[in-house]
Amino acid sequence: MPNEGKLTGIRSWPKDDRPREKLLRKGPGALSNSELLAILLRTGVEGKSAIDLARQIVEKFGNFRNMSHTDMREWKEIKGLGPAKLAQIMAALEIGRRFREDEALIVKQKIASAQDIIEIILPQMRDLKTEVSKVVYLNSDNRIIDISDAALGTVNHAMPIIREIFHSALQKYAAAIICIHNHPSGSITPSPEDKTFTMELTAAGKLMGINVLDHIIIGGDSFYSFANDGALG
Repeated sequence: MPNEGKLTGIRSWPKDDRPREKLLRKGPGALSNSELLAILLRTGVEGKSAIDLARQIVEKFGNFRNMSHTDMREWKEIKGLGPAKLAQIMAALEIGRRFREDEALIVKQKIASAQDIIEIILPQMRDLKTEVSKVVYLNSDNRIIDISDAALGTVNHAMPIIREIFHSALQKYAAAIICIHNHPSGSITPSPEDKTFTMELTAAGKLMGINVLDHIIIGGDSFYSFANDGALG
């Protein structure tokens, strides 16, 4: 890299060192995280090039995953990162997340195990700061019809959420469901409420003729499967 103490504008760098030209010449895989981020930022601030600003962001957050789950107040601590630049970064991070999700749905559309659905759901849920419940609706061939947030309630209020889950399942003509929720604490140990919810969910499924394939708890990068543990009831 050139001496950035004197030259802060990327346009003044040798062409081989400019991130955009490097990407077009060698492909995006040849660029560092800071260089990719600098292309999004486009310009720097007074006394600081786009690559300097990008490096500061990477040093602060470590990686793109951390950036996507960071409180906005921390972003505002970075001088020169205004709403427009921040919006560009947030949009790019969300595109990346959705791409991974879409890719996984195409490859793993038929669900044969807890691991199959985890590959789809984990990127969405592992870093959430609050507890969220999702339901995967499947057809008779265990292919995904839909993945949606549970409409009402939490596992601490089992019956309202169970009614809504099966109401949605009937509307979608689902033959089976998988319930998933996260523990923001990172623990994957089922709580007494988790166990009660699973028991009542499975019993309701038998009455409705809809197979409850699993109830999965996500904590960080790990997960617990009631089905794998033989605890569906």
